[in-house]
Amino acid sequence: MLLHCRAGFEKECAAEIQERAAEHEVFGYPRLIKNSGFVLFECYQPDDAERLMRELPLRSLIFARAWFVVLADLNEMDPADRVAAVLEHAELLPKAGKLWVESGEGDDYRSLLTFCRKFTVPLRQALRQRGVLTKAEKENMPRIHLFLTDNQNGYLGYSRSDNGSPHFMGIERLKFPAEAPSRSTLKLDEAIRYFLTEEQEAARLQPGMRAVDLGACPGGWTYQLVRRGLFVQAVDNGPMAENLMETGQVTHHMEDGFKYEPQRKNVTWLVCDMIEKPDRVAQLMGSWFARGWCSEAIFNLKLPMKQRYTTVCDCLNQLTEILDGSGVGFELQAKHLYHDREEITVYLRRRG
Repeated sequence: MLLHCRAGFEKECAAEIQERAAEHEVFGYPRLIKNSGFVLFECYQPDDAERLMRELPLRSLIFARAWFVVLADLNEMDPADRVAAVLEHAELLPKAGKLWVESGEGDDYRSLLTFCRKFTVPLRQALRQRGVLTKAEKENMPRIHLFLTDNQNGYLGYSRSDNGSPHFMGIERLKFPAEAPSRSTLKLDEAIRYFLTEEQEAARLQPGMRAVDLGACPGGWTYQLVRRGLFVQAVDNGPMAENLMETGQVTHHMEDGFKYEPQRKNVTWLVCDMIEKPDRVAQLMGSWFARGWCSEAIFNLKLPMKQRYTTVCDCLNQLTEILDGSGVGFELQAKHLYHDREEITVYLRRRG
């Protein structure tokens, strides 16, 4: 399998897929290139990669953005006819509704991605003529992936539409709103889009709901809540953007986010992007849910430079223990999103 991840997080992605695959009795070893933005997981048994894609939900992986099963290695393709080199393996491919020609996210692959976009057009046409691709793009069908490591070598395979990213290389491109006070606003926007369907967002982020933003200054995350019609208690010792305060939807509390307690217990959403040790934030989130102060939360856990995967597992286990010990039913998801850097984003929802 080939897995996309953020450049610099290949070790974390590799450790996670090896551990999670073993839970499904799929064994193998990872191969990676530092700062490339992808990991290859070599399974020991034939067809194990396809079984893993059927059984292991991609959304349960934290560090992998997208993945696909590798069906063929493409080596030393003729630069004059790369299309023919791909078509030699066309019989291995399932009937598909979409083609993605991809590469790594790391700096060494930036120029190659430009070629990938250009090469997509003739390859798509050839695969449609061969009958491998549908004439029009279809979402609910397998997707063909051609991943290039340089302009003559790469990997050919497919992913499932019901267990794969709907976005090219697992990246949803978002436009930065000019009126937002900081680029951090894109982190919460992406998180809401990732963790909630459109229907769930409409039902759970309704105008008039109450929210708390811990560590809100200058208001990047508060902005996303305000534009969805929520009333926000913004907690931070720093100043908030004036345009947010002028909406009448924001109340600013100049307090420490770790000491703040909501005066009214009708808070639906808690969001938090404080620059603090991840275990402290995990404990704080667990405390809010244990006390019944909120129903749903999106928050970031800032990661150390070393032992990042271990730190993530420890923090999520710590949070789970707090919630279980308090008798709180919950839904928990975590993802290293595109707009995250040295952090992961966690979604927590109360159940029952």
